[in-house]
Amino acid sequence: MHRPMSFVRPLLILALATAGTACDSSTASPPKSAKTSPAASATAPAAPAPGQSFGAGVKLTETTPVATLLADPKAHVGKTVRVEGQVVDVCPKRGCWMDLAGDAPGQKVRFKVTDGEMVFPVDAKGKHAVVEGVVAVNELTLEETREYVAYQQKEYGAEKDPASVTEPMVIVRIDGTGAQLRDRK
Repeated sequence: MHRPMSFVRPLLILALATAGTACDSSTASPPKSAKTSPAASATAPAAPAPGQSFGAGVKLTETTPVATLLADPKAHVGKTVRVEGQVVDVCPKRGCWMDLAGDAPGQKVRFKVTDGEMVFPVDAKGKHAVVEGVVAVNELTLEETREYVAYQQKEYGAEKDPASVTEPMVIVRIDGTGAQLRDRK
């Protein structure tokens, strides 16, 4: 079944918010299927770290490793988490997201904010980020995943062929409330 682009666009926007692509102001709130609801933190505020601060800053003191988040993302949906990692990519158009690397090769998580709410500089790549936000998870169907991969290929020259996709994607994102960037850990 082929879905009209009006249906695909919201899914692509969410996917774009997680996969290194352009931004759209309609990403201000996650789609209903992302099931997010902020959870209050009982952790005491952390002392401010040196570096550049964005948004509400980072208040949680306990860090959730990227590997833990990716191993069982559904366990974290709707919870506020603090994540740390090296910035491996930044939105080149509006600075509205950063990808943070985990400890293992290939691990990364997207930290996304409402366009214009916080603007991350492209030169943040390679810096250490400490971020805080609410975990959102969106499970795409196989068809939606193929459409997303086709979009990536067309718009950004991604090498993956949509016809080679055999498994649906699960998109994990942190909807950001605050961040700190510094030169090193």
